[in-house]
Amino acid sequence: MSMKTRPPRSRPARFYRVREVSALTGVSVRTLHYYDERGLLPPRERSASGYRLYSDEDLFRLQEILIQRELGFSLEEIKRAFEARSYDRREALEKLRGELAARLEHNQKMLGAVDRALEALEQTKSGPVSASFLKELFSGFDPAHHASEAGARWGATEVWRISEERTKQYGREDWWSIRTEQKMILSGLSDALREGQPPDSPTVRALVERHRQFIDRWFYPCSLKQHLALTRLYESDARFGENIDRHGTGLTAFLVAAIRAQEKRIPAPSRKR
Repeated sequence: MSMKTRPPRSRPARFYRVREVSALTGVSVRTLHYYDERGLLPPRERSASGYRLYSDEDLFRLQEILIQRELGFSLEEIKRAFEARSYDRREALEKLRGELAARLEHNQKMLGAVDRALEALEQTKSGPVSASFLKELFSGFDPAHHASEAGARWGATEVWRISEERTKQYGREDWWSIRTEQKMILSGLSDALREGQPPDSPTVRALVERHRQFIDRWFYPCSLKQHLALTRLYESDARFGENIDRHGTGLTAFLVAAIRAQEKRIPAPSRKR
């Protein structure tokens, strides 16, 4: 009597509710909702009651989003990568691994430089250190990169000169005041974003004006036009976006939109008659 072989049973799909995903990953429920709204991480299924249900595949995708955010990619860049026809998860992860490995190597060099600095502090107690030892203190840094970047963005402009003159005079208390004021402004904007206020609401307009005055007071004269010009920097340099987004997911795009909403306040150039 022959026995028929049954085909292997496929594993039942496993799904997680949004709070379970939050507990597993440490990503807040609000952020998961935001990623869904932006089309970055739409849940695989919905329950009969309408609850978001995430699959294992969704969790892999969430991990990739978080890695790319750590590397400084904007949400728009991540979404475009996911939507590209050529997107392949294995290739994407291998590329991310390469970038993380390069960053690790760079950080290890700077860590070595810090260790050398600690050694130097001990050596200076008994006399001056050698020139070769001092050179090792700067291993891992690329001053030319930062200088060329600053030149490309500001050049020998009056803005750059004034900022240099002001900031070199600041002490620890000044920088503490700067960080505190900046945090208050960005936190206020983040609250407005979470509340669903539009970029041109009275509350947001007041915060944007505080942001402009903050730059004007601490760094360089910041007119409405200069403030508007900063939006290009916030969008083009991932490091600025990453720093601002630490105060709230999507805050960079919201701040840019809010500053641009102020553009109508810039007087139009008068025409010669």
